[in-house]
This record gives sequence, C-alpha cells and structure tokens, in this order.
Amino acid sequence: MSYRDQGKYLETLKKYERNFTREELEEYKMFIKRQKDDEDFDSVSMKRLKELHDKYYKPADLSKYYNFFKKPDESSAND
Repeated sequence: MSYRDQGKYLETLKKYERNFTREELEEYKMFIKRQKDDEDFDSVSMKRLKELHDKYYKPADLSKYYNFFKKPDESSAND
C-alpha cells in the first residue's frame, strides 16, 4: 500500500475515533504519529490499519435510493 492509501484510511477512521477500545485508540494514535513522520507502514501495520477500517467503516447502502432516480415506466405512465 502507498502512503496515500494509508492517509485515506486514517482520515476515514478519524470519524470513529470515539468508538475505539483503549487498545485500538493507542494503535490509532501510533498510526497518526507515524503518518506525520512521513513513514510508510510495514505489512503488519497496514494489515492492522485495514482491519480497523473494515471493522468501523460501513459504506452506505445506496440501493434503497435507486427508486427515487428511476425513470417512470412507459406502461405505468399511460394508466
């Protein structure tokens, strides 16, 4: 992973910082310090960062909004 990707993960996790356990918060703060030092994460640290990201970040389910943007059917428009 690149420096840019780890920055994106850390930026996303900033919103969930208050939900972390004590150990996760300590790890997160360590990741932030290493990011500020312009350090690329090793494979173990990057794996742990991804695990934290996957645990807390749940993308929004946009499928429930598709009906608002569908064009009306031709058959229902004639009724």
